[in-house]
Amino acid sequence: MVELREKSPCDGLLPLSIGALTVTELALGQVTSIAPYPGQLDQVRADMSETHGLRWPAANRSQSKQGVRLLWFGRDQALLIGQAADPKLAGHAALVDQSDGWACVALEGPGAEDVLARLCSIDLRPSVFKRGHSARCDLRHMMASVTRLGTQRFQIMVFRSMAQTLVHDLKTAMEAVAARG
Repeated sequence: MVELREKSPCDGLLPLSIGALTVTELALGQVTSIAPYPGQLDQVRADMSETHGLRWPAANRSQSKQGVRLLWFGRDQALLIGQAADPKLAGHAALVDQSDGWACVALEGPGAEDVLARLCSIDLRPSVFKRGHSARCDLRHMMASVTRLGTQRFQIMVFRSMAQTLVHDLKTAMEAVAARG
């Protein structure tokens, strides 16, 4: 009989350190996509504030509080990460559990922007892409979500099926950045 074992998306691939840069896997916990029904965005905003203590994020932004993050994920869509969505939201929004659908890593260290600049075409300078800013973008040839968590720390999310490709692409870019130094 086959014995099944739960594995994280980056199992056996991370952690990775090259020069002063590191990539580690982030355990997201519960991940719920929240898409308000037509005309219900204001009610969902009020419900999120009341039930989770988080403001609905503006476009390309994220909100976080005590290990829970609400991440902008497209027009009138957000991901609630780290906590189950309050059932009260179900009356005003489509709630979809996506907990097993994403690979999530943290890229950290001096030169993290340089690594990502080799892979995506968004302006990641700290004066433009500040802490809490988030973007859905191409990361080389994958769709990704990139969020600045700190001065030299980024959260990168891709579909779970792309975890190995993400690690490979990050490693290649990290090696190129390290070779310049």
